[in-house]
Amino acid sequence: MTQTTETPATAGDRQPASDRGRDRRRVRVHRAWFVAAVTFVTIIGAAAFRSLPGLLIDPLHQEFGWSRGTIGAAVSVNLALYGLTAPFAAALMDRFGIRRVVAVALTVISAGSLLTVWMTAAWQLMLYWGLLVGLGSGSMALAFAATVTNRWFTERRGLVSGILTAASASGQLIFLPLLSWTVTRYDWRPAAVTVALAALAVVPFVWLLLRDHPADVGHKPYGSAEFVPKPPPVPGAARRTLRVLLSAVRTGPFWLLAGTFAICGASTNGLVQTHFVPAAHDHGMPVTAAASLLAVIGVFDVVGTIASGWFTDRFEPRRLLAVYYALRGVSLLFLPMLLAPSVHPPMIFFIVFYGLDWVATVPPTLALCREQYGEDSAIVFGWVLASHQVGAAVVAFAGGLARDAFGSYDLVWYASGALCAAAALMALVIRRTPATPAPATA
Repeated sequence: MTQTTETPATAGDRQPASDRGRDRRRVRVHRAWFVAAVTFVTIIGAAAFRSLPGLLIDPLHQEFGWSRGTIGAAVSVNLALYGLTAPFAAALMDRFGIRRVVAVALTVISAGSLLTVWMTAAWQLMLYWGLLVGLGSGSMALAFAATVTNRWFTERRGLVSGILTAASASGQLIFLPLLSWTVTRYDWRPAAVTVALAALAVVPFVWLLLRDHPADVGHKPYGSAEFVPKPPPVPGAARRTLRVLLSAVRTGPFWLLAGTFAICGASTNGLVQTHFVPAAHDHGMPVTAAASLLAVIGVFDVVGTIASGWFTDRFEPRRLLAVYYALRGVSLLFLPMLLAPSVHPPMIFFIVFYGLDWVATVPPTLALCREQYGEDSAIVFGWVLASHQVGAAVVAFAGGLARDAFGSYDLVWYASGALCAAAALMALVIRRTPATPAPATA
């Protein structure tokens, strides 16, 4: 029959103009963009748990009498597991699929946050918020966005990666004012329930709309000229992750990159994200105002990260890192003098300046990993990211101890400024020739 021998072009020519217009509109939006949108919403929903720790320190201290060091220890466990789980997250997704891993991770986050409502002892905070939420959030770290981008896109990967990275900052902007208002107006428990519900509400979207691979729905990756079959599960990916680590630790650049990124985590997630709100409150600033300032950092974080990626394509990554860390260190040295009961112009300048530098270190660090380690760079960067979170965990704990011991956070700000100066020097001595680690073989 003629109908069965028509080519797509011939069939299209015989369609009415209105039908052809509808067809073009249908194919204009590739399925990959819907997957990216679901990923974006998922990361925003999960950002709620990243916004809460700094708001819990004072309420938990007042209600249970726990020291800030004890509360900081639970936050440090959370941050450490967030980083240490990240290198294995991609292996889990290769083995079990993105949808299953992310759905389980969101459920674990929701359970951990909800269980804190009934806790009565500090070890329960360690278990619920530290262990459960830490493991769940680590399974949705950078590997989630990277895996979605790599599988569903062959073009616009940089744009998609930037958008998905910005989702976390956007989530912080949304949830920080809401959660701080909830803690101030009601209690910390409704805020914890809000986090649990936000994580749980995203699970149906993930399960119904997210797909592991374009081949699952008969599509090619966006921008690909050929159909890409879905690869089989990779049970040995976790072993390769460990082998690459054992190979990379034998090279000097790995320790310099890990050291600088550990200081990056210490001076951002561990210090400012965890302790800025209680430190500002110590100086009489309302919690809602301090949390709003922290949310504004997230706005300029997006701008700074995109600009840093542009700079990284045009300037030497080592020098960029040195400049970023030096400027961050100087800003932290001035922060104790800026804290006051009200928001004033110098504090706003600090927030804008610090926000632009918040994760500006990521693009040049990733570029150096790629330059030094080639095909293994993604896994090496996963371990460098783990050092970022370990550094954050150490300072989250040490900051609480310092506040208990000295009655203020001033020493912590000054020490972090000095660490950033050290990171600037470390970045400059990373060698320019690629590292030659031992082969990552069994």
